[in-house]
Amino acid sequence: MQTTSPLTVAVMGAGAVGCFYGGMLARAGHAVTLISRPQHVAAVHAQGLRMQTLSFDEQVPMAANTEAAAVAGADVVLFAVKSTDTETAGQQMRPHLKPGALVLCLQNGVDNAERLRIVLPDHAVAAAVVYVATEMAGPGHLRHHGRGELVIEPAPGSEALAQALIAAGVPTEISDNVRGALWVKLILNCAYNALCALGKLPYGTLVQRPGVREVMADVVAECRAVAAADGVTLPGDVDLAVRRIAETMPTQHSSTAQDLMRGKPTEIDHLNGYVLRRGQSLGVPTPANRVLWTLVKLAEAGTPA
Repeated sequence: MQTTSPLTVAVMGAGAVGCFYGGMLARAGHAVTLISRPQHVAAVHAQGLRMQTLSFDEQVPMAANTEAAAVAGADVVLFAVKSTDTETAGQQMRPHLKPGALVLCLQNGVDNAERLRIVLPDHAVAAAVVYVATEMAGPGHLRHHGRGELVIEPAPGSEALAQALIAAGVPTEISDNVRGALWVKLILNCAYNALCALGKLPYGTLVQRPGVREVMADVVAECRAVAAADGVTLPGDVDLAVRRIAETMPTQHSSTAQDLMRGKPTEIDHLNGYVLRRGQSLGVPTPANRVLWTLVKLAEAGTPA
């Protein structure tokens, strides 16, 4: 990939996260194709992607397609499907990826890149840690609530992509400890996502409710214990990072909450459920994570399809 010329980018699974980063790159002049559901694709074809962000509100023109084959020719694939769909989406893309393409995982959870490398053994796959508050307000309409930083794993093409993202207004860094950073993001998700979904409250309001901070502290302590047993080095101040979520994204509802509200399956098996399973394999008890995982699974089962 060359930074002197625009990148060709495909966004596989263009929901709120994929649309934000794909949209920022398209706005900066890169050739972007969103791969998503028919209703979303039709809206983007008709009027471009509406990006309603904290600093601008624009219709950003770009290509859109419903088929995984649209990754053909892309220098970069921003891989933003749900964690539950990682292997399936990877297999759909595999025949169409060009040699040398970089696949960047913009997903929740800590093991998606590892799983995708098994499906795409001949391609560069890099993990990324995503810190952005977004939602789809409707077909072809992205609403941005805050932040937008990316931390990217070193891989062939990572440096060029990072430069392109920074030039597009996305704060981006490359880190040798993306595993640790992914675990910190996992801890944030475990602390907030289920409680936000079950309480039906945005982050800023959620943390003011009685008992919530104490439950979050229990969840974080369990996650720390599992990470330590797994040999993970957690960068930075985890407790500060947890507090900052409510401060910097006060109006955001978690992706788990958004899924439940839309009657869609959540990624809870890859969040609190992952900590539960990893804790069991390492002999670390995780009762708070178990309760949150169980309650979200019950809520899923009670949500009309």
